Amino acid sequence: MPTPLPAVKRLKTRREFLHVAKGKKAVRSGVVIQARSRDGSLRLQDAHIGAGFTATRKIGGAVVRNRAKRRLREIARLLLPLHGQPGNDYVFIARAATPDRDWSRLVGDVESALVSLADGRTPGDREHKAQEA
Repeated sequence: MPTPLPAVKRLKTRREFLHVAKGKKAVRSGVVIQARSRDGSLRLQDAHIGAGFTATRKIGGAVVRNRAKRRLREIARLLLPLHGQPGNDYVFIARAATPDRDWSRLVGDVESALVSLADGRTPGDREHKAQEA
């Protein structure tokens, strides 16, 4: 019997987004993905995958930002259960190319970023250092 795919839950609060921003980051042409392990997620029943989506006003007006986030949500729905790690949270940040990028290329960007985040550091990725006050 195959193992069930992990559940994907949405990140909704600013606090959750800021927590993830301190983790690893993978930059691709169509998307930026931030990832960080969730504290206290060692229990298997709580090992879901968190996903958040954001787009800044730099990429366009509300219609363009919403289109970019819709595309990222659909790709995350398809790929996070396969390539995401349970107990981790991911934030998908739309870039200027996200709304108009060819679908297959955007899927490829997200997939390569998720794989590289799961494997560790690769070129184009970096890990944030916590700022000491």
